[in-house]
Amino acid sequence: MALTLYNTLGRKLQVFEPIKENEVGFYGCGPTVYNYAHIGNLRAYLTHDVLARTLRRRGYKVTHVMNITDVGHLTGDDDSGDDKMVKSAEERGKSVLEVADFYTKAFFNDTERMNILRPTVVCKATEHVGEMIELIKRIEARGFTYQAGGNLYFDITKFPSYGDLALIKAEELKAGARVEVDENKRNPHDFVLWFTRSKFENQALVWDSPWGRGYPGWHIECSAMSIKYLGEQFDIHAGGIDHITIHHTNEIAQSEAATAKHPWVNYWVHNEFLILDKGKMSKSAGTFLTLPTLVDEGYDPLDYRYFLLGGHYRSQIQFSYPAMDGARNARKSLRDRVRLLAEKAGALPETGGATTLGDRAAAYLGAFDKALDDDLNTPRALAELWGLLRDTALEPAEALAAALEMDQILGLKIAEAASDAGGGNPEEDAEIEALIAERAAAKKAKDFAAADRIRNTLKERGIALEDGPAGVKWRHI
Repeated sequence: MALTLYNTLGRKLQVFEPIKENEVGFYGCGPTVYNYAHIGNLRAYLTHDVLARTLRRRGYKVTHVMNITDVGHLTGDDDSGDDKMVKSAEERGKSVLEVADFYTKAFFNDTERMNILRPTVVCKATEHVGEMIELIKRIEARGFTYQAGGNLYFDITKFPSYGDLALIKAEELKAGARVEVDENKRNPHDFVLWFTRSKFENQALVWDSPWGRGYPGWHIECSAMSIKYLGEQFDIHAGGIDHITIHHTNEIAQSEAATAKHPWVNYWVHNEFLILDKGKMSKSAGTFLTLPTLVDEGYDPLDYRYFLLGGHYRSQIQFSYPAMDGARNARKSLRDRVRLLAEKAGALPETGGATTLGDRAAAYLGAFDKALDDDLNTPRALAELWGLLRDTALEPAEALAAALEMDQILGLKIAEAASDAGGGNPEEDAEIEALIAERAAAKKAKDFAAADRIRNTLKERGIALEDGPAGVKWRHI
């Protein structure tokens, strides 16, 4: 079965066919680094990770590019509101670049803990303003722009297919429809390619340009950087569904206006929202949870990865702590089964076909691959893993080898559980016991701050403590 993906452009499942044989160019919208990523944001990067892993398993050489937005993203995607980076810097008493550096590191710390592989290319907007200016000049030279109020705008009426991705009808593009009216715009859906001081008098980061000293609009960065690293036409562009109507629609318009090539991107992959009881998570509304919050509640970052894998990327997922408890318990059971298989097998097999699989184990692996070929159906893929691990008719070594192959996509680090078979590391166990004894002494001395620090230190190392009448027990999480 060939890999099929749901293409937002056209709203249908399509067989994936790359532009270049055995190579894939893939761009995924990255974070705006003005605050911590919330767990809803992280769903997008988990989707991108599964997609990249699946493509590589199919034998493709994947160039995965992700941007870091550290300039120019306004609180409204339609050019309205304040600059997110400047607003965050003012609130924190830091420079914009200090804020960006801090939250970029926090973002990659989160993704690393969730075992999300780092993209091939990570590019910062502030380091590619020259490329943005050159791309805007190409758009201007082809007659798609106008200047008003000091800003340079893209004129959507010059681009007949504007709105195709979002299925926006022509009547919805009339003045006053859907977006905040900007008196400088000829049409409310026109968007800014370059801002000058006419927009913000005290903008923190500005550059010289043919249109005046200022800074780029948010949308142009993704076009400029994707074209630089992937070429003027590439295979896949991914992001959250909230990007469809404005950001990705504008990207298509400006990119195809500049290059005169259609389509700019062949496949558009969008993930749905993670929602709370009160609706979509929102940083601006203060209704969001972070990965460190989940860790503080006693969950391992991989518990959250497991939770997300249990829902199809195109379906909304309702977040709740009971659901997270279920994911944690399921992952623990998964690790226990893998550990038991490893004990029975007597050795940890290598991935990549080193262990010959019989027909029964190969059938599970084939069904797993088929699930992923069906638009990245991770819930069904997880079900195949569980079926494999519960099948007592399989030889332990074969079952374990197939499970490790599956985990090349799922990324749950089950090889670590297999490595623990036969007991733990005596030196590590002794160190943990020593810290537990130190914590008990601190509690006895009523130094509860020290006791809490020790508990948190162990938690960061993946060790959970359980206080009970019989004393303290510890376990890996």
